Amino acid sequence: MPLIKSISGFRGTIGGRPGDNLTPQDIVECTAAFGQWVLTTVGKPCIVVGRDGRISGDIVSALVINTLRAMGISVVDLGLSTTPTVEIAVPMEKAGGGIILTASHNPKEWNALKLLNHKGEFISGKDGAAVLDLVAQQNVKYATVDKLGEYRQDDTYLRKHIEKILALPLVDVEAVRAKGYKIVVDAINSTGALAVPPLLEALGCQAILLNGEVNGHFNHNPEPLKEHLGQLSTEVRLQKANMGIAVDPDVDRLVFMCEDGELFGEEYTLVAVADYVLSKKKGNTVSNLSSSRALRDVTLKHGGEYFASAVGEVHVVEKMKAVKAVIGGEGNGGVILPELHYGRDALVGIALFLTHLAKSGRQISTLRKTYPDYQMAKTKIERTPDIDLEKIFTALKEKYQREQINTEDGLKIDFEQGWVHLRPSNTEPIIRVYSESNSIVVAENLAKKIIQDIQQLR
Repeated sequence: MPLIKSISGFRGTIGGRPGDNLTPQDIVECTAAFGQWVLTTVGKPCIVVGRDGRISGDIVSALVINTLRAMGISVVDLGLSTTPTVEIAVPMEKAGGGIILTASHNPKEWNALKLLNHKGEFISGKDGAAVLDLVAQQNVKYATVDKLGEYRQDDTYLRKHIEKILALPLVDVEAVRAKGYKIVVDAINSTGALAVPPLLEALGCQAILLNGEVNGHFNHNPEPLKEHLGQLSTEVRLQKANMGIAVDPDVDRLVFMCEDGELFGEEYTLVAVADYVLSKKKGNTVSNLSSSRALRDVTLKHGGEYFASAVGEVHVVEKMKAVKAVIGGEGNGGVILPELHYGRDALVGIALFLTHLAKSGRQISTLRKTYPDYQMAKTKIERTPDIDLEKIFTALKEKYQREQINTEDGLKIDFEQGWVHLRPSNTEPIIRVYSESNSIVVAENLAKKIIQDIQQLR
């Protein structure tokens, strides 16, 4: 099983041999390198740590926290938390950085260290490369016994996070409360169970919780995709609920389900939220190259300009800052509202969406019909040693030279009837293949066509 060290953090499966998996030795080495980077570049000997509900969370957390303290770095431990909550806590604590212990949508055997700078944002590619250099050097100096870092637990940040969301001018608490929505929530046995119901209750909604035991034994594949959300679909219909909500284990991805048990569409989480935000606050938007064209259409409708970035939250945030976007994110259900913080945040996405829905006076399925109906196919190819990506991309560019080509992040080919985006994953040993068209059949056929090309080129 793999260990992936990248500019965005360290991810792998628990157990096995050091260097091949995420073992205690690897956790200590990677934590120490990040701690050293914080001490030498930021100069603030304090780091905020939080984790999702994974089985390995206690062990990984203890290793991370005690490694930092051994370096003379004080730790604010949020315990069970969410990725956006830790992001908010870092600047509030005036810390030098943050570490989120979560493997996001990956299965239970995975865990990871996601690294934040002093602003509570994912570290840049340049800073990530510097941390990787420190991992390779293994030249860390630990503190003497009189200078060990202090330790403080703080379980108040989920509440503080919700309070900051409710105070946003764009969130109309009374409008949502007046609707009294009944909502089924799939918390996938992680910290969404601690964060989503309190937010909904503060908005006057009735929350019916599925998979609410925070034990890391995910009841289904934790990626919030249609094929994994059959239980939520059934329960929404049985409960005659107004909608369903699914999040991933660290609560930065958000998917809605309509009252009829059909998905609103993960790509349309950001589209709907952006439609509402842009109706109140004119400006630009950003999503990544693998996201739906629907955000572009909605942005143009409101008189703004749409921009695409490379895949990855750090790239989306960089582009958002550059073009002064008022809303942005990723088509996997990630909403970034700069007014709150520069990070994907399912909780603020919920509050904004419910405000939009309440003010529209529509059912959620009816709201979905107001948006362009693009269909996206998402598949992947195992990235084996015999796949020479550079050779394959060069050959595909030559074959499709008459089409619009973008090589900013992998290879995106825009055809007349849709587009296909190929890129190596930053978190798994796979090549992601996304395609979109007005027809799911056309989208799937576009992807199959490119996959066949790749197989012939191997």
